[in-house]
Amino acid sequence: MEDAGQGALCHAVTTMTTTELWCDRCGEPATAGTAHPGCVSARQLEPPRFCQRCRRRMKVQVLPVGWSAVCVEHGEIRG
Repeated sequence: MEDAGQGALCHAVTTMTTTELWCDRCGEPATAGTAHPGCVSARQLEPPRFCQRCRRRMKVQVLPVGWSAVCVEHGEIRG
């Protein structure tokens, strides 16, 4: 495929196949059995900021009756 005479285009596809979970507050790896103490206490009052499944930053909306967080890959969660 040519693009305006700039040379051939190459399309690389990267597939993310991981079962690792991420902290939904700080985005760091969440290992089984060892939670981040600061994140655990903060999550009692705050909505998640990162998707646990893919580590993407989520769009968060806080409402008087709860919150919603949307990951572009995995959809919406509410609380």
